Amino acid sequence: MKLIILDRDGTLNRSRDDYVASPDEWEALPGALEAVARLNQGGWRVVLATNQSGLGRGMFDMAALNAIHARMHKQLAAAGARVEAVFFCPHAPEDACSCRKPQPGLFWQIGERLGVDLAQVHAVGNALRHVQAAATAGGVPHLLLCGKSAEWRERLGDGPYGPHHQSQIPDLPAGTRLHTDLSGFADWLLAEQPPSLAQPSGLAPL
Repeated sequence: MKLIILDRDGTLNRSRDDYVASPDEWEALPGALEAVARLNQGGWRVVLATNQSGLGRGMFDMAALNAIHARMHKQLAAAGARVEAVFFCPHAPEDACSCRKPQPGLFWQIGERLGVDLAQVHAVGNALRHVQAAATAGGVPHLLLCGKSAEWRERLGDGPYGPHHQSQIPDLPAGTRLHTDLSGFADWLLAEQPPSLAQPSGLAPL
C-alpha cells in the first residue's frame, strides 16, 4: 500500500492560536487540497494523524470535531481529493498518553489498523512533534516549512533543501526531508515515484 500520513492543522488547513473548534474555522491552505488530489491520482492513499487536545480540554466535543471533518471531506471531494481516515489523539498533555505526538502511539495505531509497514510510509507535517513521532515509529519523516515551521522557511529560503539546511533545525530527526509546503512535497514525491502505467484510476476503500 502506498500510504502517506499527514498532519492536519498547518499542513492541510490553516492553524489557529487556540483551536479549530467549529466547521467555520476550518480553512484549507492554498493548494493543499489540490496537492492531495495529485497524490491520490498518483496512487497514494492519504490518512491524517492529528493531536486534538481541545477535546480533552473541553474546548469542543466530538460532534464539533465530526462536523469539522465533514466540511474537510466535502472540500477535498470538490477538489477531486480524498483523505481516507482520520486518526486523532483526544487527550490533554497532562494525560500523559502514548498517542499524543511526539509520542509514536498514533502512528503505531495506523500501522496496526491498516496492516502497513511504517518503514515504507511517508509522514508529512509542519510541526516537529509530527516528524519526531513518525521517526520514532519507524516512518519516513518530512517537515513542511509552513504553519508552525514557517519561521524556518524565512531563514532558509525556498529551497531546494539539503543536509546543510536540515542540520540548522534543532531536534529534527535524522533523515527528515524539508519541503516548502504540501504542494512542494507532492511535487517531490511524484517526481521521485511517478505512478505506474498500470496504476488503476480509482482506489478501493481501505
